[in-house]
Amino acid sequence: MARMVLVVDDEPLVRELIAGMLEEFGCNVETAATADEALERLTRNQQIDLLLTDINMPGMGGYELAERVRVMRGNVHVVLLSGRENDGHGFPFIRKPFFSGDLKRLLETTTGLC
Repeated sequence: MARMVLVVDDEPLVRELIAGMLEEFGCNVETAATADEALERLTRNQQIDLLLTDINMPGMGGYELAERVRVMRGNVHVVLLSGRENDGHGFPFIRKPFFSGDLKRLLETTTGLC
């Protein structure tokens, strides 16, 4: 069974590009434009076991979302993404922009691939 991944980014093109990469890896993917939308999806879909979220978003940012998910659903792996930040604050982290192979390597070494 393929892994279910939730991609959260406020930039639609970035969100869809990352979702496409994950689908090429064999993942099932859902997307959300905001942290609040992501929390709603995580509550509704218990199959989600990996969250990829941008750090810098309007409203609730990725750091806070990651911490909430850790408390709410401790079994969900979290990977943080950013084009501005340089630190995942203890979570696996990848700097944007990145290539598909970069994301694949990160997932293989941190959370496991789809």
